[in-house]
Amino acid sequence: MDKSMRDMQKEVDGYIGQFKEGYFSPLAMMARLTEEMGELAREVNHYYGEKPKKTSEEEKTIEEELGDVLFVAICLANSLEIDLQTAHDRVMHKFQTRDKDRWTKIEEDK
Repeated sequence: MDKSMRDMQKEVDGYIGQFKEGYFSPLAMMARLTEEMGELAREVNHYYGEKPKKTSEEEKTIEEELGDVLFVAICLANSLEIDLQTAHDRVMHKFQTRDKDRWTKIEEDK
């Protein structure tokens, strides 16, 4: 079953809403997001970089780390009452207008 961004935001909100603590402060979530980005960077480096994983390190995947980043980003957006679908639509419009000629397009077959 495919979920929309709004569905994911509602699902995360329902999960967080069951706890008295609720969402962390925006600053604490930025720290968490930074931590998760570091873990993602470490995994990417293990798979595609020059730094192999130590034999003692836990096996994680890039997919798992991206999921953690997405969860915390959704938490941050929810706590600030930001609709990520709207944010996505705005950024895509920006890329499709302001940056439309920035990159070399793949030419269509004639």
